[in-house]
Amino acid sequence: MYRASPFLISVSLLLSLPLLFLLAPRILPPLFPLPDPISPADELDDLSLLRRASSASSSLTRLSSSSSHHKIAFLFLTNSDLHFSPLWHRFFHNRPRSLFNLYIHADPSANVSLPPPGSVFHGRLIPSKRTSRASPTLISATRRLLATALLDDPANAYFAVLSQYCVPLHSFDYVYRSLFVSPTFDRSAPAAESAQHGVRLSYRSFIEALDKSPSLWKRYTARGRYAMLPEVPFEKFRVGSQFFTLTRRHALVVIRDRSLWKKFKLPCYREDSCYPEEHYFPTLLSMEDPRGLTRYTLTAVNWTGTVNGHPHTYGPREVSPELIQRLRASNHSESYLFARKFSPDCLEPLMKIANKSIFRD
Repeated sequence: MYRASPFLISVSLLLSLPLLFLLAPRILPPLFPLPDPISPADELDDLSLLRRASSASSSLTRLSSSSSHHKIAFLFLTNSDLHFSPLWHRFFHNRPRSLFNLYIHADPSANVSLPPPGSVFHGRLIPSKRTSRASPTLISATRRLLATALLDDPANAYFAVLSQYCVPLHSFDYVYRSLFVSPTFDRSAPAAESAQHGVRLSYRSFIEALDKSPSLWKRYTARGRYAMLPEVPFEKFRVGSQFFTLTRRHALVVIRDRSLWKKFKLPCYREDSCYPEEHYFPTLLSMEDPRGLTRYTLTAVNWTGTVNGHPHTYGPREVSPELIQRLRASNHSESYLFARKFSPDCLEPLMKIANKSIFRD
C-alpha cells in the first residue's frame, strides 16, 4: 500500500494554508451573531436618495474665500433621546438661520423623544432607518444625513457629524469663524497653502485618518483575509473617528461612492474588530483626496479606560470649567470644537457653566 512521505504531507499542508485562510471565513460560523443585513428595499431607497443628491449638488463642490453665504450643516446621528438639546439650543440661540442647518437621524426602533416645539431641533428629523453597532448601517445613516443636507440647501458648505453624546466646547461664532474665516485655525495645513494676505486659500475636511494602529491588520481582516481586495489593499486601509467635519466636495465623494461601499457593507466575522463607520470614511477620502484632509478630527475624545470599544464617559462630577479647557487643547488646530462622550446626567452641570465657560471664547 502506498504511503505518502512525511515530506509530501508537510508540503501539502503548507500549500493548503492560503486556501484555508481564504475559505475559512466563508465556511466556519462567525465568532459573534451577525447583525441583520441591509435589506434590498433599504438599499434601493438609499441609492435613489444618493443619486438625487449627487445630481442636484454637482454645480457646487468647492468653497470660495467669501463666507457670506456659507452654512454649517450639523448632522446628529442618534439611537436615543437628544440629551443635550437644551445646551445645543443655547449654542444656536439668536444665531441667524442663514449660517446653519440641523438634521437628525434617529433610529426608528429606539422610540426617540424628539425636542418639543420651540426647540431649534423641532422638525429637523430626516427619514431614518434602523442602525446597529458593528454593522454598515451606521455608514448608511451618515450617508443618508449627508445626502439629505446636500439636497436640502446648496449653501451647506461644511457638514459636522455628531452624536447625542457630543457637546460644544465653544460658542457658535467661534466655530463658524474657525471653519470659514480663520487662516490659522488648522495648524497642520502647509504654510504655502493655508493663507495669503489673511485669506484662506484652501478648505480641508477635518477627519481622522490613521495608517498606524496596533489593531489595524485585525480590523482589515475582520471580514476575511482577502475580502477587501482588490479595491482596498491593506496599505490603503485607514482608521479614524466616527465623527468628523467634511467639506461639501468630500460629502459628494462619500455619497457618490459605490466601489468601496460594496466592500465595507460585507458582514464581519469578529465583533471586536468590526467598526465599519470608523474605517469607511477615512479610507475612502484618503484614497480619493489625501491632501484635502487634515487627518485629525475636531471632536475631542478620551480613550483612557476604554470599555468594549467605547471611550471614557464623563460623569456630572467631572464637569467643570477646567475640564472644558483641557478638552479644548489640541496639537493640530487652535482648539477642538466639540467633545464626547458625556453621560445624560451631565446636562445640568454643563448648563450651569455654559455661559461663563463653554460659550466664552
